[in-house]
Amino acid sequence: MDGVRPADEVVLGMVAEHLSAAMGQPWQVRDGLAKGPGTLAVRLGPDHTGSPAHLDLDFVLNVDRPHDTTISDCVTGYGATIEESLDRAITMWLGTTGVALLELLVQDGSRAAHFAPDDPDGFPGWHAVHGGIVGWGTGDEHDAVQGWAVQHVLLPHLAPALKGTLEREHLVGVKAFFGGGDGTETAEIRVNGARHEAGSRALAALSWPRPATGLSYARTFVLLVHQD
Repeated sequence: MDGVRPADEVVLGMVAEHLSAAMGQPWQVRDGLAKGPGTLAVRLGPDHTGSPAHLDLDFVLNVDRPHDTTISDCVTGYGATIEESLDRAITMWLGTTGVALLELLVQDGSRAAHFAPDDPDGFPGWHAVHGGIVGWGTGDEHDAVQGWAVQHVLLPHLAPALKGTLEREHLVGVKAFFGGGDGTETAEIRVNGARHEAGSRALAALSWPRPATGLSYARTFVLLVHQD
């Protein structure tokens, strides 16, 4: 796939369209932001890959206090065209990161799952909101890693590597992206948009499937809301 990513205003318009449909409330592009109801907004972060299909997205819960209410994440899409790839990237972001953030607004379990600080499947000491788990790949085992992720909880295995390294006492975003096949493998944890090396090693050490042929990947996101 060759080409140039559309202008930021066009990309933000795509983000606004997806969020409008998800929330049932209008989002509009103004002042270099996709602005939603109340104090919500999404801005494009600095690109750290150079790929036209890659997006760095900052979800701002309160535009008047962006320094401590911004959840940063990144996502790469795929498709026959850049526009198709970007649309798929936004869809994946919305199905993982976006739904966790929207769940924070409604807090009724309709968009994402909640784990209390003492839940054995959660993150010890933190209230966690777990977004969706999306997967993609090729071949007969294209959904193997996603299926494994649905059946196996990640948070208790990641917590020892992450605890003590979280710079915030609330609103910490944790993205997990892992998978591979045919001699390739990726295991990445990002905390508030930045790669977390110890967390990534902990993810790589887990027994998720490694297909011998084809490819299989999964992506999910957890919002750590506050310490107990």
